[in-house]
Amino acid sequence: MTRVCALAELENGQPVSVDVDGTPVVVVRDGDEVHALHDVCSHAEVALSEGEVTRKGIECWLHGSCFDLRTGKPNSLPATEPVDVFAVSVRDGDVYVDTTAVLN
Repeated sequence: MTRVCALAELENGQPVSVDVDGTPVVVVRDGDEVHALHDVCSHAEVALSEGEVTRKGIECWLHGSCFDLRTGKPNSLPATEPVDVFAVSVRDGDVYVDTTAVLN
């Protein structure tokens, strides 16, 4: 697990881009939960962190595909392939991500 930020730095529903050992990751706080996904849209290979979080998940700014924060599965076209979801841990007020632990 790699420390990526303090929990207090994450605003609810605001995506944050981080680099974890060379892997681009988008971290999103959703209430009491924190999610980490591969920060590359599976359709257009652009940063998901530049999009916005909606009730459906994180929306790609380029073509509007939306990815579920828990599963990485797209729930709107044009994307048809999921993005990786990584293990997240919150300890002592810090957020840790493990890009070797893909959850989907």
